[in-house]
Amino acid sequence: MRVAVVGGHGQIARLLHPLLVAAGHRPVALVRREEQRPALERQGAEVRLLDIENDDVPAFTGVFEGCDAVVFSAGGGPDGNSGRKRTVDLEGSLKSAAAASAAGIRRFVQVSAIDVDRPVAPDAGEVWAAYVAAKRDADAALRAGPLDWTILRPGRLTDDPATGRVALGPDVARGDVTRADVAAVLAEVLGRPETIGHQWNLVGGDVPVAEAVGAAVRD
Repeated sequence: MRVAVVGGHGQIARLLHPLLVAAGHRPVALVRREEQRPALERQGAEVRLLDIENDDVPAFTGVFEGCDAVVFSAGGGPDGNSGRKRTVDLEGSLKSAAAASAAGIRRFVQVSAIDVDRPVAPDAGEVWAAYVAAKRDADAALRAGPLDWTILRPGRLTDDPATGRVALGPDVARGDVTRADVAAVLAEVLGRPETIGHQWNLVGGDVPVAEAVGAAVRD
């Protein structure tokens, strides 16, 4: 498959591209800045320019041309800007899903966050509340839409090396997970149509990635 990765220069995306190449896919990294191109091309990714916040659905549709699947792994980042949680994490997802439909792409995998359906604590800051709301609403819109979706909801992300072992399921408790292991699960679910229509929490665990995905499908 040719896989469009929205947020193609993000930390998870940069770990995902080589895994997609190794699996025989062609990653298409969608990035905002031209200077990000060389490093991503060295990873085997095709690079196309996209401004998630300012481009419209037709622009998204254009950069999705020729792709067979979309991975939405963009995020507004820890910049303290609550407005960017809406424009990136929510509106970016909504535009990506609409553009995928317009481009005739069915497969859509979204990186969300664990426990975003739960109420936010009263003492949570404005930025955190905006982030949770954006992820929650993006997931709800994707679930209600026509695409062949899978939603992964990682726990607290770390930069530790990949373990290759995770805990995956709808009710898995909050915990840490490496970004590298999230990338591995993304690569795994993309190639498994039985994961369509599933939303799973994802944290570090004891089960090899492929086995964890298979068990989560059966459950």
